[in-house]
Amino acid sequence: SLYFWWMVSEKTLILSTERLHQKLNRIAHEVHENHFDNKELIIVGIADRGYVLATLLTTILKKISDLDILLYELKVDKKGMLKEINNQELEKAQLSGKVVLIVDDVLNSGKTLAYAVKHILDYPVKRLCTVVMVNRRHRLYPIRADYVGLTLATTIKEHITVDLEKGKEVVYLS
Repeated sequence: SLYFWWMVSEKTLILSTERLHQKLNRIAHEVHENHFDNKELIIVGIADRGYVLATLLTTILKKISDLDILLYELKVDKKGMLKEINNQELEKAQLSGKVVLIVDDVLNSGKTLAYAVKHILDYPVKRLCTVVMVNRRHRLYPIRADYVGLTLATTIKEHITVDLEKGKEVVYLS
């Protein structure tokens, strides 16, 4: 019984705080390199951890570029994907003709990211890109990440945890 508990609760550090920030910096430089010719960039973070990562990414991009960056949070009902979502702040955003980046922490089956993409495609955006910290490649939906911090080969039973406590941002495999 004690042995079973240890096996279930064991966590392996995949990305330290320093490495996670290195990955975010690399992603920010790639985004800047690919979109420097635009005046404005819209970053949409999927609540909750995707939005925290989007906030960190926005901070870096504002330091390294002169892009006008607008940050929004997209709240997705992960259990009832067919329900209408109410994102008034995003609804008021002028997404038409803009480059939009959707940010999430982990891309696993693709369900959450696909639903977020569907919501953004209600607007005539110029270009839509996806950003994830960890890509697990267990797709059930035809979606991919354009910018990836780390790609991991995992089993379906393994779990990725992105812990984004301020100053202690880490990724665990359990």
